[in-house]
Amino acid sequence: MSGVRAGALTVLDEHTPAALRPALEPVPVLTPAGERLLDAASDLFHSRGVRAVGVDLIADTAGTTKKTLYDRFGSKDALVALYLLRRAHRWRAHVLDQLDALEVPGGPEPTRSQRVLRVFEVLETWMGEERRGCAFVNAFAELGGGDHPALPVIRAEKAWMRALFDELAADATAGAHLHLLYEGTLVVMTAGGDPTAAARARSAVLRVLQEPQVAEPSRGGPSPS
Repeated sequence: MSGVRAGALTVLDEHTPAALRPALEPVPVLTPAGERLLDAASDLFHSRGVRAVGVDLIADTAGTTKKTLYDRFGSKDALVALYLLRRAHRWRAHVLDQLDALEVPGGPEPTRSQRVLRVFEVLETWMGEERRGCAFVNAFAELGGGDHPALPVIRAEKAWMRALFDELAADATAGAHLHLLYEGTLVVMTAGGDPTAAARARSAVLRVLQEPQVAEPSRGGPSPS
């Protein structure tokens, strides 16, 4: 996957598509107290929801004060956005590392099916027994419809996954179908409580990549890839 690592999916520069930029912004270097606050907030936001968690609980859990939280992050909203940005970075690094592991020096080039299937395998192991679902979808359910600073990160993470599938499939129409399959698998695994969802999705991946593709309808805007 060296081509993906070197391309617009990982590099933030003047050539990076606007749709991807918010999820590729660097995570700032924090003080030890800032790291504790972000760690505490991340666990609480994911397990309890964004709206249900107040700054008092975050500060108490981190062993700091509200003043320290505001000094480091400015607001709870900014902390929510940073929680999601760091999560996007961690998922991206993990999935790309796993895709890189398919490439064996001196061995055959992985096929596009092998690469796409690896993403679904990584999703299954990443989620494990986790049934809270996608952190980005959960946050959007609470925050969507306004101008919360986390919304660009949420949308950019979804655009990044779509762009990844476009790249892996080498076909934008197949990429769109695979992305829908990926998002649906997340929902069925978690909200649907179906532990077989990822395995069945892998069978569907092969159908998407082997069957002729129909023309993709216009999405009303520029492609994230």
